[in-house]
Amino acid sequence: MKIALGSDHAGWSTKDQLLSMLTAAGHEVHDCGCAGPDSVDYPDFAAAVARRVASGQAERGVLVCGTGIGVSIAANKLAGVRAAKLNDPEEARLSRAHNDANVACVGARVLDPSVLQDVVRAFLEGPFEGGRHQLRLDKISQLEA
Repeated sequence: MKIALGSDHAGWSTKDQLLSMLTAAGHEVHDCGCAGPDSVDYPDFAAAVARRVASGQAERGVLVCGTGIGVSIAANKLAGVRAAKLNDPEEARLSRAHNDANVACVGARVLDPSVLQDVVRAFLEGPFEGGRHQLRLDKISQLEA
């Protein structure tokens, strides 16, 4: 799977760990930054990941900041992006099954690293159920228009 990966300074170390995990699993990962612990603005990196997903350059995106909240707000500003702030694997599974979420947003400061990795795995493995859920996504697309 093609994945766009990004973070702010609070999430850069976690992002690098996820990069290793995802490439080891055979995914093609585009690292959208950031590159270190120096303070940066999370909307810049959220936008870079969201643009790749919205354009089809990436099938899914993963964003990391301190809480996952800031990057989810920023990523959801782009049409076609359905970014979900995720706290556990069940939320990740349901975000895919019911919402066809295409960007996972996680918090490096609020999730244990092993849980965070389980969340990302569940998000990437989860299929969209379609059916009645597609009607709801169509309504969301109308809101974007």
